[in-house]
Amino acid sequence: QVRLVQSGGDLVQAGGSLTLSCVASGTNFKLVTVDWYRQAPGKQRDWVGRITTSGSTNYTDSVKGRFTISRNNAYTTARLQMNSLKPEDTAVYYCKIRWRSTDWWGQGTQVTVSS
Repeated sequence: QVRLVQSGGDLVQAGGSLTLSCVASGTNFKLVTVDWYRQAPGKQRDWVGRITTSGSTNYTDSVKGRFTISRNNAYTTARLQMNSLKPEDTAVYYCKIRWRSTDWWGQGTQVTVSS
């Protein structure tokens, strides 16, 4: 059974930083791309960025230069480092992998940025 366990959400002031973690089990982690999404209240879930098996990263335009995704295959962990946070970054953040033709999601973690 694949499981993604997230941690790191918090309340932070605008301009602050936060790091989210996503720990995977039940999969060969080094073989999966990890995507991060977020969902603000009343809005659809939006893609934030991803890190591929080779370590390449891509980001949505609104977080480029502020967010950094990394991975540590030895610890089957992906991280989303968020800097210069803005109130509009407030959302529930999710990590996701695709393993054996199935999407697996973390439980989500709340990030609240106060102005």
